[in-house]
Amino acid sequence: MSEGTIFIGQSEKREELYLALANRHGLVTGATGTGKTVTLQIMAEGFCNAGVPVFAADVKGDLSGISMEGEPKDFLLERARKMGFDDYGFEAIPTIFWDLFGEHGHPIRTTITEMGPLMLSRLMGLSDAQEGALNIAFKLADKEGLALLDLKDLRALLKELGERGKELTTEYGNLAAPTIGAIQRRLVVLEEQGGGNFFGEPALDIRDFMRTTLNGKGYMNVLAADKLINSPQLYATFLLWMMSELFEKMPEVGDPEKPKMVFFFDEAHLLFSEAPPGLIQKIEQTVKLIRSKGIGIYFVTQNPLDVPESVLAQMGNRVQHALRAYTPREQKAVATAASTFRPNPAFKTEEAITQLGKGEALVSVLDPKGVPTMVERTMIRPPSSRMGPITPEERQKIVKNSPVYGNYEQAEDRESAYEILMKRAEQRSAAAEQEKADKAAARSTPQRETATDRFVKNMASTAGRQIGNMLIRGILGGLKWK
Repeated sequence: MSEGTIFIGQSEKREELYLALANRHGLVTGATGTGKTVTLQIMAEGFCNAGVPVFAADVKGDLSGISMEGEPKDFLLERARKMGFDDYGFEAIPTIFWDLFGEHGHPIRTTITEMGPLMLSRLMGLSDAQEGALNIAFKLADKEGLALLDLKDLRALLKELGERGKELTTEYGNLAAPTIGAIQRRLVVLEEQGGGNFFGEPALDIRDFMRTTLNGKGYMNVLAADKLINSPQLYATFLLWMMSELFEKMPEVGDPEKPKMVFFFDEAHLLFSEAPPGLIQKIEQTVKLIRSKGIGIYFVTQNPLDVPESVLAQMGNRVQHALRAYTPREQKAVATAASTFRPNPAFKTEEAITQLGKGEALVSVLDPKGVPTMVERTMIRPPSSRMGPITPEERQKIVKNSPVYGNYEQAEDRESAYEILMKRAEQRSAAAEQEKADKAAARSTPQRETATDRFVKNMASTAGRQIGNMLIRGILGGLKWK
């Protein structure tokens, strides 16, 4: 590797990615089986060896091999020989494995509060009315000091919101019971998809993604996503959350000599699929501005049409593997991909995209002046780490020797909204029971006679005796007259 560059492959010249411009983002596209994962692997190797930490989602499990030294297989040595890669060798990249489910790596968690109502609404696919109710829930939690850490906190808060709907209407607007019920049902679905594992504490310290070794190499952070990909909304929301976290917490650095960190987002189309315009705008804004924090984002997907044009325009470094062009949509994708490259008079870009072999790609990167280089048909260099997945035993050994082992394995459950609201409910229930008991006691206990009661009673008794005596005398007098 030349100083300040990453060797990608060989065309008529060495194709190298300039580290100083690597935070201008990039795109790796191509049909299934054309070599995208290997391209991701060799680029990640280059960044880590240059001291840049890398994060990548491993959808198929193949990327885990980057943690192990490669094997000198004939086809790899032959490819290196053909391209004049004389200093080709084999090495392992220091790796930290992560897993939202905590099965194949260190657990990743965040809190409901850190996720926020916008991304939660996207995650659960809420309507405008339901998103509005969720925003009210967050405002109420903030006002009353209710920490929202996990799903049970949010469920308890929504229940509280439903019970106090009439009370809160004048301040926040109408809170219909069916709307609250619909959100509760979505939370059940989210929990079944594994969302319950993602929300809680200890929350991820994003700086743990940015570790380097004692000899200055960047760590490769591999997210086990083979199971996560079955919950596409959770996967997409997680990726967006990570971008947002980095954007909010990283300081401005301008244009560093090399990125502070690089993210590879595999199956990037899931990030944009069915996303509302407001969310697309947020992604575009984050991608555009995060480069000033020294963060490079590389989307990996099959089709360049998977990425909105507004985001595609931010991708300065591009590697295009072969695409098929049988259907009208595929033909449009080929034309779109070709139009994004600076033309090379030596060949027609649109034709070359359909003719590329496995391990070949069209490459265009930003030159030292920030101008895209002319597209070149390139043979991608072989990786130095292992191609293919590692064994479960190898993975477990790496996890236990990780610098973050023990930081996230044990979940915590401190007092938060759920516990506080349960106490409030118990207090209200106890007060209601006491009031009920007091009323019952009042009905069963005779009232104490007051002085006024005795006076009235005596007067009534005296008057009664006088009237009775008069009647008796009258009767006796009558008898005597007769």
